[in-house]
Amino acid sequence: MTARIEHLVTSGEFSLDGGTWQVDNNVWLVGDDHDVLVIDPAHDAEAIAAAVGDRRLVAIVCTHGHNDHINAAPELADRTGAPILLHPDDAVLWQQTHPERKPDADLADGLRLTVAGTDLTVLHTPGHSPGAVCLHAPELATVFSGDTLFSGGPGATGRSFSDFPTIIDSIRDRLLTLPPETTVRTGHGDTTTIAAEAPHLADWIARGH
Repeated sequence: MTARIEHLVTSGEFSLDGGTWQVDNNVWLVGDDHDVLVIDPAHDAEAIAAAVGDRRLVAIVCTHGHNDHINAAPELADRTGAPILLHPDDAVLWQQTHPERKPDADLADGLRLTVAGTDLTVLHTPGHSPGAVCLHAPELATVFSGDTLFSGGPGATGRSFSDFPTIIDSIRDRLLTLPPETTVRTGHGDTTTIAAEAPHLADWIARGH
């Protein structure tokens, strides 16, 4: 039985560089009736735990270290016993939100996570943040893009620890090379596809943001 994808939207605050914004976040669950993996535990550990239900939570995967993608991670881990996974290049961002606790394990480019018989491969895609990653699940024809790629363009790069040329390189080399029919499930907003976004790369570069 192939894993299925479930979607939860949670709301709260994103804070960085002295500013705070209200945001809606996409929380993704991948699994079956027995085992499940959570991608980006945002804002509401209780709601995410309710979505997990009585299934075994195999891992809590953070696509990057911005507070709105990790703020519910420790509570969810405490509730379930699941390990928190983050790329080490985002440790400085993690520590801004959770100085008293470290992630349990590192994400690395090429690492393969398996849930319900389905593989998700970690793609290191820096730019939005140094340790930003995406998760490619070919059997599900899906990439979970965090804040690297949205419907309409790259993630924001105007704040600390971000870089526009780097995110363009990541999108061009790691994401737009995926099969065109791949669904892009984003950290905020609407889902898109690789085919829908690929034609606009030159426009994004010309805009420079």
